[in-house]
Amino acid sequence: MALLGLSFKPETDDVRGSPSLEIAKALHTLGARAVGYDPVAGKAAAKLAPELLISFDPYEALREAHAAVVVTEWQEITNLDPKRASALMCDPKLLVDGRNALDPSSWRAAGLPYTGFGRE
Repeated sequence: MALLGLSFKPETDDVRGSPSLEIAKALHTLGARAVGYDPVAGKAAAKLAPELLISFDPYEALREAHAAVVVTEWQEITNLDPKRASALMCDPKLLVDGRNALDPSSWRAAGLPYTGFGRE
């Protein structure tokens, strides 16, 4: 699984109370592998969640993932190319947009089942 955004909000490296770290720990407990991407907070997240693999490229975080969760609405995440992202992921695949930061129709058109929740 790819966790897109590790800080609790964009434009910071602060991971205190970050939902991504809790998700990563839960996935690890279940035996799943999680790869996290954040343009700033990767090193801070790695210190608090050593079970989380860190990628400094969002597309590499998505490579061979069956699911992706948008946890922090960084511009680097909202500007991802849906077709490129979908092509890197494995089937079956799923995108959960926890911030409602992405355009659902673009991601669905790229072949990714999209579920949004979070901010309106």
